[in-house]
Amino acid sequence: MTTAAQLPARADIPVEETWELESIFTAPAEWEAACRKLEGLLPELAAFQGRLAEGPDVLLKVIQTLEQVGTLLGKVMVYASNASSVDTFDQAATARAGQSRSLGARVGAAMAFFDPELMAIGFATLKEWMQTHPDLAFFAQYVDRLEKRSPHVRSTDVEEVLALSGDPFSGAFSSFNMLTNADLKFQPAIDSTGSELEIGQSSIGSLLTHPDRQVRRSSWQNYSDGYLAFKNTSASILITAFKQDVFFARARHYSSSLHASLEPNNVPVEVFHNLIEVFRKNLPTWHRYWRIRRKALGLESFGVYDIKAPLTNSKPVVPFHQAVDWICEGMAPLGEEYVSIIRRGCLEERWVDRARNRGKREGAFSSGSFGTNPFIMMSYADDLFSFSTLAHELGHSMHSYYSRTNQRFLYSRYGLFVAEVASNFNQATVRNYMMRTQTDPQFQIALIEEAMSNYHRYFFIMPTLARFELEVHTRIERGAPLNADILIDILADYFQEGYGGEVEYDHQRIGITWAQFLHMYMNYYVYQYATGISGAHALSQGVTSGEPGAAERYLDFLKSGGSRYPLEALQQAGVDLTQPQPVEAAFASLAGLVDRLEKLLGED
Repeated sequence: MTTAAQLPARADIPVEETWELESIFTAPAEWEAACRKLEGLLPELAAFQGRLAEGPDVLLKVIQTLEQVGTLLGKVMVYASNASSVDTFDQAATARAGQSRSLGARVGAAMAFFDPELMAIGFATLKEWMQTHPDLAFFAQYVDRLEKRSPHVRSTDVEEVLALSGDPFSGAFSSFNMLTNADLKFQPAIDSTGSELEIGQSSIGSLLTHPDRQVRRSSWQNYSDGYLAFKNTSASILITAFKQDVFFARARHYSSSLHASLEPNNVPVEVFHNLIEVFRKNLPTWHRYWRIRRKALGLESFGVYDIKAPLTNSKPVVPFHQAVDWICEGMAPLGEEYVSIIRRGCLEERWVDRARNRGKREGAFSSGSFGTNPFIMMSYADDLFSFSTLAHELGHSMHSYYSRTNQRFLYSRYGLFVAEVASNFNQATVRNYMMRTQTDPQFQIALIEEAMSNYHRYFFIMPTLARFELEVHTRIERGAPLNADILIDILADYFQEGYGGEVEYDHQRIGITWAQFLHMYMNYYVYQYATGISGAHALSQGVTSGEPGAAERYLDFLKSGGSRYPLEALQQAGVDLTQPQPVEAAFASLAGLVDRLEKLLGED
């Protein structure tokens, strides 16, 4: 048996493949100085406690101090967490990430007086201040949000305790991160010649799209088995995280953790339930897709590891610079400014950490804070899947760029509900461009494969995980028992329904999927991928078809940041996600891709 090349160490990665965290702080010593400065601002912030009722001038000074503290804290946290994400073996970076979370909890505790004191002043008085003092007019949206969630804001003492709990309560997330990305080891994949290929979080994606079925099968099995070996530890960590969600919901007097997640953003829980209903109704489209894939691959049985198997022998190679060019060309309908920012960020300012190295965190994400560049972490593999992921993360990054550029700190962060709209908008718009310009049938097949892979993640995996999340939270809320095997059984049953008898059923390996997603540690995040892709496709269609004003409305949506409620911002951009129609339309688009793929494969 021969051994293939292994993933390189972080120290061996060329600098051009890494992000430029030095644009935040030039070195850890400068970061440490920023931490000391931040600690020095906390007494200044605490000195305002009990003074907000003195009048609008004091309130404005408090807000300005909060913005100063929040801006510096964001830089401290991004620098530390990003460095740890790309090299989980770096103990110093891990320590800085933990230190920044502790500092964040202290800042939260120091700010705990703010909302209760505002409520004590009275909303009528606050609105009068904003009308008579133009410098406070911008504060109207914050006050409106506070008024809506005021039944769930506790006393200053309780708010301080809840804020301080943020540090120790981050332990579940940290434990998942270290287990998954540093300690968890996988048996290597084996190709059909007997050679070994290293399985890591930065390589598993490319292994599951490998043309060699033995590579795909052994990768999926060994990756799943790695998690199964620690199923009890993983279950304990996840159940703890879900119990924390329930704790916070109850501490704030929400009727459930679902309500606690949606209500602060003014999103009705019916949006969640409508999504699940539409998803289940459209499962036959997925069943049909599995059948078409199995037939095209010439297989008697179809495994989970065949879902991303290449259907063509001419798998497109897409180097990073080519990907940037195609993304810029695809996003041209949004104007030269949008495109030039992307090009500068990717090729000059090193927004993207694209290296594939040992110890790098799983998945991909966009990060950054007020006053920093956007940053993208991914493992770029010179293929259409990486190309699409880059487009996706650039959607997040451009949303953040425009939001931070056009809003004050207070509204520079947008809600999770709209976050996945911008990312999927980029993918849909670039995909539309590629479909129009890359007319070779083999390339078209590869494009549809990538599109279906994207839909599979966001319109199959994520809604299934959302069903799982609801069931587990509900069991915790009613005091039902939970353990690793129960979690596996719940999710395996949901996947069995989703696969519809068309995919080989491996109960344990399918059921352990919950242990593989960081998203499970963000209360009811996963369903928003499906609502996001639905909103994105509706908005992209308007822009790419040249609908008058569509591009301008979309850019306004990006610039609005957190200054509007999520559903309101999307309605002004041109899509209403309070209704199931956009989700239905996205499923119709998915079904159209399946039709097109079947036709192309028949012509091949």
